[in-house]
Amino acid sequence: MNPQTRRTLEFILDNLAWFMLLFVLAAFSLLVPNYFQPGIFANIVEASSVLGVMSIGLALVIIAGHMDLSVESVAALSAMTVGIIFCSAGIGRGVELQPDWLATPVSLVLAILVGGAVGAINGVLIVKLKMNAFIVTLASYIWVRGIVLAISGGSSAQDLAPAIRWFGITRLLGLPLTAWLAILCFVAFSFVMARTRFGRHLIIIGGNENAAFRAGIKVDRILISAFVLAGSIAGLAGWLLAIRTSGATANLGIGLLFNAFAAVVIGGVSLKGGVGALPGVYAGVLLLSSINTAINLMGLPATFTQLIHGLLVLAAVLLDAFKLQLRQKLA
Repeated sequence: MNPQTRRTLEFILDNLAWFMLLFVLAAFSLLVPNYFQPGIFANIVEASSVLGVMSIGLALVIIAGHMDLSVESVAALSAMTVGIIFCSAGIGRGVELQPDWLATPVSLVLAILVGGAVGAINGVLIVKLKMNAFIVTLASYIWVRGIVLAISGGSSAQDLAPAIRWFGITRLLGLPLTAWLAILCFVAFSFVMARTRFGRHLIIIGGNENAAFRAGIKVDRILISAFVLAGSIAGLAGWLLAIRTSGATANLGIGLLFNAFAAVVIGGVSLKGGVGALPGVYAGVLLLSSINTAINLMGLPATFTQLIHGLLVLAAVLLDAFKLQLRQKLA
């Protein structure tokens, strides 16, 4: 294979999610009535904000060669914590801060700290005690959701403080601030992964952890940091969830984990670790959001939506295996 053909194939593999997104948008614009309009595209970006933020943290851990099944429950716990403190109806305590605007940064920091704490527990158990990441984070998925049920009693917190809700209502250039926050997170962490020592080391560890250790990379510290980041970012996603729903329920966020996995793998992150870039993950998130929007516009039942999501997860795993084999042939 000549070098030019190889570079072309590598470019297609690295940006496959973007090509898929463009194809899907073009196809739906032709097949679905009222799909091709700026308002619809703005809704796609807006609807993808929570899933997009959650996918960033999940992608970091998978690139590092591990797994984190707890991010969905962590987001729910952060949302419920914010809801109980800052909602004024249901089980909300209606805590008021002076001045009012302090509620926004305080609730944001609280959500991130809650998520980071769970991420730290996962990281220590996995890295220091050498426990299996799948089992540890599956257990966290269960016990964290259990905490959500315990502190809420199965009830909901409603009517989030206006000083926090404004973040989801205020628009800039046609998009709410929640969508801009998700885009900012992708830009920031894309820079971290591509331009910083932490990002480069994370990729090296995911490719070969033993080789990274022998090269002098502080593997344990970086892996624990990755799990803490995943938890903190999931906490941020929970904060956005609370804003979107103006509160929190015990079953908030259920199903997001599978969509996040699909977005990450469709975006080019290998489940074997060491391969992936966050811009592709964002394309995967937008792809899922555009499909969901088309399904809603066509008036298809919820069962059909679940079927599509299940097939997308399966397709994402098959796509990962196919790209790995193709890259091995190109090597």
